[in-house]
Amino acid sequence: MTGRIIFRGLTSTSAVNISSRRLMASIKIPKISELPSLGHPLENAKRAAAYRAVDENLDVYQHRVVGIGSGSTVIYVAERIGQYLRDDEYRDYVSKFKCVATGYQSKQLIMDNGLTYAILEQYPHIDIAFDGADEIDCNLDLIKGGGGCLFQEKLVSTSAKIFVVVADTSKKSPRRLGSHWVQGVPVEVVPAAYTRVQDDLLNLLGAKTATLRQGGKVKMGPVVTDNNNFILDTYFGDIDDPKKLHDRIKALVGVVETGLFINNAAKAYLGSPDGEVLITTRESPAKPQVEEIEN
Repeated sequence: MTGRIIFRGLTSTSAVNISSRRLMASIKIPKISELPSLGHPLENAKRAAAYRAVDENLDVYQHRVVGIGSGSTVIYVAERIGQYLRDDEYRDYVSKFKCVATGYQSKQLIMDNGLTYAILEQYPHIDIAFDGADEIDCNLDLIKGGGGCLFQEKLVSTSAKIFVVVADTSKKSPRRLGSHWVQGVPVEVVPAAYTRVQDDLLNLLGAKTATLRQGGKVKMGPVVTDNNNFILDTYFGDIDDPKKLHDRIKALVGVVETGLFINNAAKAYLGSPDGEVLITTRESPAKPQVEEIEN
């Protein structure tokens, strides 16, 4: 017999795995300009902003621990990193990534894209983290926690050497923090202390409202965080000094964390429905880069 190659002991499962690896090897990272439309300009812009944030900040060869946040734009961050994993050129590096989540949604994003899920207790030093925001001012200070994960989000972002924000331009504050996100600054509190903290926020710190977040139609009673705490959505109006306000709230007995993220983000990528990506860095917050993308 000539010209025949016999694979001994090759099971059907092994054959499938070989076939899958060959298929993965054939997938190359798509260029943003060549992507098919998602059918909505804002979604196209979110995807482009997230892909650009990954392409321009993730060091595939050096980074090993990556923080993944939550939100509609971060979905595309996880998707883009997953594309690197499926590219034969980068797979060996990205397969070694340990991805730390900020909550259940981001944990699902990590696993759905074939990435390795890890916890902060194992990897307390994060190379780079990507997350969204509810509001962003010109200094790259943020309000976060609209999704209820403010403590984990701050724990991950402050554990990262580089924290990159991805969002759409509707999250950019026209003035100060609090002028756009009128739902209020989320404040995570110990349940037994929430009435005391609520009273202090209103009467000592001058909050206009301090509302215990409710579960709504999906849950009777207050929202309970992953840490078994409550959230007070606290509206102050325009915030002149976010750091000072954060410090005063944190000083209240019973407060676990606030949704004010101060001096944390290094860079923000904001997608616009008109086909632009606004890139702002902390080094030059007054001179953002505006670059067009193709929808």
